[in-house]
Amino acid sequence: MSRYNNIVVLTGAGVSAESGINTFRAADGLWENHRVEDVATPEAFERNPQLVQRFYNERRAQLLNGIKPNPAHLALAEFERTWKGRFTLVTQNIDDLHERAGSRNLLHMHGELLKIRCRKSGRLFPCRQPVASDQACSCCGQMGNLRPHVVWFGEIPLYMEEIEQALSDCDLFISIGTSGNVYPAAGFFQVAKGAGATAVELNLEPSARGSHFDRALYGPASQLVPRFLQSLTGS
Repeated sequence: MSRYNNIVVLTGAGVSAESGINTFRAADGLWENHRVEDVATPEAFERNPQLVQRFYNERRAQLLNGIKPNPAHLALAEFERTWKGRFTLVTQNIDDLHERAGSRNLLHMHGELLKIRCRKSGRLFPCRQPVASDQACSCCGQMGNLRPHVVWFGEIPLYMEEIEQALSDCDLFISIGTSGNVYPAAGFFQVAKGAGATAVELNLEPSARGSHFDRALYGPASQLVPRFLQSLTGS
């Protein structure tokens, strides 16, 4: 444990999959039976805001209907609580399962499903109810200005400056449940390695960059994550 002072963890869809949230894209290229181009781009929202809002309303309802953090989420939160060094959790997931498990130093690089954003002011609002495409925004009063607080394809991920700073300072980087196909997250291990960090992959199967990690363990996140974190503490 004394070997590491600054740990950065990246989590992807594989962490939330065991809680019942479907991974981002199925083998047929569809996301929840929709083409990504139809529901996850700025152009899709401009073209058909009704479809996009309905899609995220359904995802929001799914998240709020019995979905709970699994042992991987809980283990990360407990590790953060007891860890004496710096700990940064970066997630590609838009659910709130890390927060519900107790994680605090958390960066949602792809946004948050339970928030909406005014396209004019950028102001964020909590959101646990369906959003209509013609709903008036409470800050600007205009209809149709509220959009999901989700980073779509073609948009820049959030908190990149903070993430890059944490990676450049870390001495242990742990990638959990990610495919290694989506940039910039796919390149995070390279930044960490360039800073001299040890890079570890915990995944259901090898990612696109799996062979480049210093250590790799494969299996369900709910089993691997608690076991690996316990090995760091010696418990």
